[in-house]
Formats: sequence, structure tokens, C-alpha cells
Amino acid sequence: MDYIAQHLSESLIIAGIALLIIEVAILGFATFVLFFMGCSLILTGVLMLLGALDATYLTAFWSNAIVTGILAALLWQPLKRSQQNSGKDKETATTIEHEFVLENDVDHQGLTQHKYSGIQWKVKSQQLLTKGTMVKVVKAEVGALWVEAV
Repeated sequence: MDYIAQHLSESLIIAGIALLIIEVAILGFATFVLFFMGCSLILTGVLMLLGALDATYLTAFWSNAIVTGILAALLWQPLKRSQQNSGKDKETATTIEHEFVLENDVDHQGLTQHKYSGIQWKVKSQQLLTKGTMVKVVKAEVGALWVEAV
């Protein structure tokens, strides 16, 4: 414990790096809490090294509490949006290339089904498409493929 107290700034930087590694490598950047806390620990450690903050436990605690809160307030929405956008791109990238011929008429209700990649999907369309029409998948939802005529 004496070693940590004597090298508090370095210990904070190492702990921050460890939290960032856990967030990215193990959790896959699914939560942002460890990211904010890791960045806060690194920033506080650097400020202590530069002499801008006192190297005490109390300063480290309050500095990390405040900086973590500020980072969360500033970065939560942009990170959440980027995470949601990347999820949509991944979801549709594998299915958007798929084209097939309709075996039945299709509309927005999803009463027609199509087997693709071992899964029975409901087929939906914004406009009425008749049997025998060549279609391509434009959007995939849970259990449903949205198509339009080629």
C-alpha cells in the first residue's frame, strides 16, 4: 500500500489503462462506464505527474468522480449514437445482397415467408408485389426481410 501511495499518479494511469483494456477487449465497448472511468484515471494521473493536482487519495477520488461525470455527460449520447449506427450497418450488410423470386404475393403485412440461410423469414414490402417478381432485400429486422422489386 505504501508503494501505491508513493507512486499514486503512475498507479492511476496503470489502472486507467487496465480499465480501457477491459472495456474494449473483454466487453467489446458495450458499456461506457469503464471507458469514462479509465479516461478519468489516466487524465488525473497525468495531471498529478505534471503537478497540477496534489498526489493524495482524496484529490484522486474527487478528481475522478468529477471528471468521470463530465466525460459521461459530454460523451454518452455521441457514443450511444455511434454504437447504434454501427449495429444497423452490420445487421443489413449480410442480407442486402440477397435477391430471389417471390413465390406468393407480398405486402406490408408479412404473410409470405421465405427460407434464407436456414431461417424462415417473413417477407414484407411497402408496395404490393406479385408472385414471380424478382426482389432484393433492402432491410432486415428481427424475423422479417423488407424487399423491393429489382
